[in-house]
Amino acid sequence: MNTHKEKLAPLTEEDRMLFAEACRDVRPLVAEVVQEALSFPSPEPFQSRLEDRQVLLDSLDPGFEFDDAGEDDDYVREGIQRSVLRKLKKGQYCVNVGLDLHGLTAPQAAQAVTDFCAEARRKGARCVRIVHGKGYRSSNRGPVLKPLVRRLLMRRDDVLAFCPARANDGGSGALYVLLKRA
Repeated sequence: MNTHKEKLAPLTEEDRMLFAEACRDVRPLVAEVVQEALSFPSPEPFQSRLEDRQVLLDSLDPGFEFDDAGEDDDYVREGIQRSVLRKLKKGQYCVNVGLDLHGLTAPQAAQAVTDFCAEARRKGARCVRIVHGKGYRSSNRGPVLKPLVRRLLMRRDDVLAFCPARANDGGSGALYVLLKRA
């Protein structure tokens, strides 16, 4: 690599004439009038407001009251052996089908869980996975779907047990659910 600067020879009259000849048809650009950027109002958080309103409505409905269940809470129906829950936690049951609730409101998610469990059981599914998310987009109000799904599942007679999914299946943002045989 050549690190020293080479001196360029000064332009000769012939070089200047060649350059002028090459540029003879060149015309200066006419400056366009530049408009100032339009200012737009800041975006309206429409969906967030709808979700906030729905959370408020849900909090007033006794059927959708929120609980303080921890992330690692497991559930096993009375009369079911704890070994069933241990197997479920270890992923020893084959997950037959799954449901993803991302983007749903609480009432939509409640209906989806109800329909999903009934349909899964009707089709003979024994173990299902429900992804409720971790509630990161719920701002300071905390997770909405997570406690709702837990509460709905605990009320269902066809749910024997559930626990947080393994990390590769969604971790604390999902549940393995063991259903009664049809």
